[in-house]
Amino acid sequence: MKTNAVQQTFFHAVMVVLAAACVFPFLLLFIVSFTDENSIVANGYSLFPDKFSLDAYRYLWTQATPLARAYGITVFITVIGTVTGLLISSTLAYSLSRDELPFRRVLSFLVVFTLLFNGGLVPTYLVYTQIFHLKNTLLALIVPGLLTNAFFILIIRAFFKMSIPLAVIESAYIDGASEWTIFWRIVMPLSLPILATIGLMLTIAYWNDWFNGLIYITDPKLYSIQNLLNRMLSNIQFLMQNDLGGRGAETIANLPMNAVRMAIAAIGILPILIIYPFFQQYLVKGLVIGAVKG
Repeated sequence: MKTNAVQQTFFHAVMVVLAAACVFPFLLLFIVSFTDENSIVANGYSLFPDKFSLDAYRYLWTQATPLARAYGITVFITVIGTVTGLLISSTLAYSLSRDELPFRRVLSFLVVFTLLFNGGLVPTYLVYTQIFHLKNTLLALIVPGLLTNAFFILIIRAFFKMSIPLAVIESAYIDGASEWTIFWRIVMPLSLPILATIGLMLTIAYWNDWFNGLIYITDPKLYSIQNLLNRMLSNIQFLMQNDLGGRGAETIANLPMNAVRMAIAAIGILPILIIYPFFQQYLVKGLVIGAVKG
């Protein structure tokens, strides 16, 4: 008993240290965003700064209108992309999980093939802009590269195969249920853990995506929050490296550049930190089920 208590104490201590190591960067991020710029320049980043300041957030407040619009766009594409991606991935995964599906092996091969090879950036760009005409549209932030993912499809398919009893599906067949009815009323309710897990991954991917906006969006009114914040960081870097003939000296002197960087990062990560606790129980359950069944 004493040995078990010592082991538990040791493992708890290790977990506390690991948790602290995960929390520390976020804590430092938020504290530095509220730190006076002169204090950062003089003493560097610190959990206990000499002077706090709201200058970074005052600067961002001057950009309130584009920030609010970018947040709205990001929320929209995240919700639509996550829901649509889950629907497409789960329906395809369910089809591939059924042994009686015609050409199931061929379809599975095509899904796996996309994990190994892709057409490259230039052909992909030409397809989406010249054939589908997605440039400078919200669909350009939803469809390319994020809407479907072969890795997610294979995970969901494995969950369906190993966690949904075949007897339940056969019983529904005997009762006259169609495939669509079985999928929506039996399979989906039993798959909430894995759907929540994949949904969280999709949400994080859409929220943090900046690449699609960089490639397909040139209209500032369609910038997502990540693209807008990235553009703001680029502008700050430009002011730092170019004097603009003396005209930018006063702007550079009054701009809390280091604190603004941290404030921008804090604004970008805060929504994910808020919603994560609501998905955590499903995420943990989905991962545990996958580990046990695997």
